[in-house]
Amino acid sequence: MKNVHRLLLVALFINISCSNEDIVENDVKLAKNKIANNNNLASRQGLKTIGTGVMMQAFYWDVPAGGTWWQTIEDKVDDWSQVGVDAIWLPPVSKAQNGAFSMGYDPFDYYDFGQYDQMGSIETRFGSKSELESLISRAHRYKLSVIADIVINHNSGGDKESNEFAGKSTYTDFNPLSGKFNRTKYDFHPNDKYNSDSGFFGGFPDLSHKKPYVQDWLWKKSNSVAKYYKNTMKFDGWRFDYVKGFEPWVARQFNQAVGGFGVGEYWDGNVDALKWWTDKAEMSAFDFACYYKMRDAFMGNNLNALSGDMLWKRNSTKAVTFVTNHDTDEIIDNKILAYAYILTHEGYPAIFYRDYEHWLSKSKMNNLIWIHNNLAGGSTTNLWTDNDEYIAKRNGGNGKKGLIVYINNSNSWKERWVETNWSSKRIKDYTGNSSWQPITQSGKWVKIQAPPKGYTVWSTK
Repeated sequence: MKNVHRLLLVALFINISCSNEDIVENDVKLAKNKIANNNNLASRQGLKTIGTGVMMQAFYWDVPAGGTWWQTIEDKVDDWSQVGVDAIWLPPVSKAQNGAFSMGYDPFDYYDFGQYDQMGSIETRFGSKSELESLISRAHRYKLSVIADIVINHNSGGDKESNEFAGKSTYTDFNPLSGKFNRTKYDFHPNDKYNSDSGFFGGFPDLSHKKPYVQDWLWKKSNSVAKYYKNTMKFDGWRFDYVKGFEPWVARQFNQAVGGFGVGEYWDGNVDALKWWTDKAEMSAFDFACYYKMRDAFMGNNLNALSGDMLWKRNSTKAVTFVTNHDTDEIIDNKILAYAYILTHEGYPAIFYRDYEHWLSKSKMNNLIWIHNNLAGGSTTNLWTDNDEYIAKRNGGNGKKGLIVYINNSNSWKERWVETNWSSKRIKDYTGNSSWQPITQSGKWVKIQAPPKGYTVWSTK
């Protein structure tokens, strides 16, 4: 920071003392550029390691239009970082067919972040390019990684052209104002070489990822989407949208071209399918198996569903657990119980913006995030499961002493004797939902309790 201050003083001195206006302007610009470069270099140093905290999904479907969303999020990153968030996941950031009204999942120009007048607007729904850059810079200052939502299965907004491969005219002639990644019928399915890939989405033109030109622009060129987003826009990771629409090697090669955290939206409750995709793509996936089991448990009022198979039980290092997202966006009965589950279990939990900011108790969420970040270490052992009660133990590790979580979905207080990892130790409930502070027996057994439609989390004092 001392060098930055010196550069500012130099710039001010030049501005005051020089009579040649051109020299003044050039030297001030040079000083400002050096300051910006220094800030840029420092901005990504010391980021929290993704997975040591929790991810914040920093949007929901149909956030307010009008170009204010990047500023809304920028105002929150300081608080989020302080409570234990380590990364924020942004919606698709580039200009889409519906311009200022689009949530970004109908991409048109991957390099228009709100600076070109096309598709009926200059700004995206979320704001301008400069506001996005400001948000990313501020997130980095508060040690948060920024995850980009990558939509590369399909495009939208192209002009109509005659298409002999489809046997009809198609909207596949893309001429974005950025001048980057122009596309034609040869870059979509069907084309002169490939009829289709894993799947089409919503009737949109389907990108042909086996085409060298498409690969060049998505991840191989020096100014490809992957490298521009990583090196110029300073994104740190990737959430791949609708990965069922293309083979796992596409996301894998994109991610390998630039590095960083990667997670795919493989929307499937089949654990075998999720595990297959994470192995092939060599990255994480959202744990939809866990999501569906929790929905059955908490909306179906049967906690036995939590005994089912989930991705985090197969490979916790590749599982991003979540209670809801912008697509599901549903109100699970007493949803805080589901958060008590994912924030005490293995996997990397994602927090949904509306749950945290609007719908649930922020103090309870912050408490569970603290518990996750400070206590929830090691493997998981199930201690009790029935229709109304679920008790599990984290065995501790990586500097965390472990915990016991007790979820009670009944309408009355419940108590259970459980075997802990602690002999003759006083324990307490870190949620504040129970005032008990029992001492474990020499054989490590202890009685714990949980309130109706509530939960407790126990560990040593």
